This record gives sequence, structure tokens and C-alpha cells, in this order.
Amino acid sequence: MDSEKHKIYYSISEVAKKINANSSLIRFWEKEFDIIKPKKNSRGNRIFTKKDLENIQLIHHLLKEKKYTIEGAKKKMRDNKDGVNKNFEIIQRLKTIRNQLSQIRDELKT
Repeated sequence: MDSEKHKIYYSISEVAKKINANSSLIRFWEKEFDIIKPKKNSRGNRIFTKKDLENIQLIHHLLKEKKYTIEGAKKKMRDNKDGVNKNFEIIQRLKTIRNQLSQIRDELKT
């Protein structure tokens, strides 16, 4: 996991795996959201930066968890991207804490 923090580029399959989605969904979102701008390597494969990954996770959060439409997510990000980012970061931290607490609870059961 430590090497994960220092990773510079992600393949489309790695990005899709992180949000539990298909690569085709990532390609679709790339066309719909102008904040996703992967580069292409010498073989023509998409390579995503950490910022691209964060933006994709934010889009996933708005569309799949908050149930926004694509147009609604675009508007929300355009009108209040900082607020959306802060809320998303808080939710991610809370999920991490919940997972840690679940692990502690499970360890106490044994």
C-alpha cells in the first residue's frame, strides 16, 4: 500500500477497480466531464494522474452515492467545486473511521 501513495499514473483498469466500475464507464465520463483529462502513453493507453483519479472518485460519489444526474453533477461541480470536494473528503474520512471501528469491533469479538 505504501507504493500506492507514491504512484504517479494509473491505468484505466486500476481506476475502474478503485471505484468498482467498468472501464467503459470511465471512458464515458471522460467524454462527459471536461475535468477528466488522461494522457496517453506511447502505446495509446490512457494514463490517469492522481488528480484525474480524485476527480473520477468525486464524480462517482455525486452520481452513484448522491444520485445526481450527469447534468446535475456538472452543475454542482461548476457552481461549488470546493464545497463538493470538502464534503467528499469528509465522507471519505468518515468511511475510513467506520471501517477502522468495524475492524476493532471484529477483533474484540474474537
